[in-house]
Amino acid sequence: MISRVADHCFWFGRYVERAESTARTLAATGSLALDAELPPAQVWRPVVVVSGEEDEFLARIAQGNEEHPAWGDGEIVQRFMVWDETNGVSLARSIIGARWNARSIREVLSLEAWEAVNELHLWSSSDVANAQYVQHREAFYQQVRRSTQLTLGLLRSTMLHDEPLDFIWLGVLLERLSQTARMLDVHHHTFTNLDRTAGGEVLETAVWVTLLRALSGSEAYMKRSAGRVSSEAVARFLISEAQFPRSIAYCTHSAYDRLCDIRPPEQHALPGGMSLERLRVLDAWVSARHKEALAGTAVHDLLTHVVDEVHAICGTLGKELLGAD
Repeated sequence: MISRVADHCFWFGRYVERAESTARTLAATGSLALDAELPPAQVWRPVVVVSGEEDEFLARIAQGNEEHPAWGDGEIVQRFMVWDETNGVSLARSIIGARWNARSIREVLSLEAWEAVNELHLWSSSDVANAQYVQHREAFYQQVRRSTQLTLGLLRSTMLHDEPLDFIWLGVLLERLSQTARMLDVHHHTFTNLDRTAGGEVLETAVWVTLLRALSGSEAYMKRSAGRVSSEAVARFLISEAQFPRSIAYCTHSAYDRLCDIRPPEQHALPGGMSLERLRVLDAWVSARHKEALAGTAVHDLLTHVVDEVHAICGTLGKELLGAD
């Protein structure tokens, strides 16, 4: 498999997963803004922080002012995260990126998967989507989620499980791993010190349930925890639950297994050894955190390490296997 095709497969997977994650985050945050008695900036700013576009938003939208009202304006934040073409991780840019990469590897994608992502692209750029965004915001985000989920499901059920799908799913898993770590880090940092008086404990529960919903994990968490919600329990579930497909432990181990299929560990003459070793070390490191206490700065340090390592692994993958300079 040539590196150009592998690169398009990898980024196709990342863009599809990123589009779904963005839609889920915005829908869950919109619900939180309606239900929780929190300052608007405390609700909406984390969305921008998680995306990694805080500096861009500060410079261009908030005009360099940390206290600018735009930080708490849900409409401004949502337009920035959905339609802004200069925002490299906006929903529109993610859908365009997914469709462009899919078109570049049309010969290896199944017809059904191509049709699903192409239909999402055509819908998102139509007047129908714009009208739905204005009039029925939740339905708009739900349409994006369903289309991306359909695409991911069709990839698994209609393609040969060989190298193209391996690279696509490796991109999905690494993007999902980074998104989970970023979202958990921002929420944990912002909300673990909520005032327990005057309803603060109830508010904290609502916030953590919102995070679980954004990661499709509320039902799975409730089954594991018998309905009890706390910051440490949610953090442990999203970090260490090996059977939840969006947890850090699951994504790390699955990404390592997928890379092992692409580049077997015993074949030392093949490229990709550095990436494989870094992913193996990260997998072992995350597994070793299973029994450690998760409180305060320990969670932040763990999640920062995960995000930094995923970024580094994607960089070495690009150099070793994907033809990046």
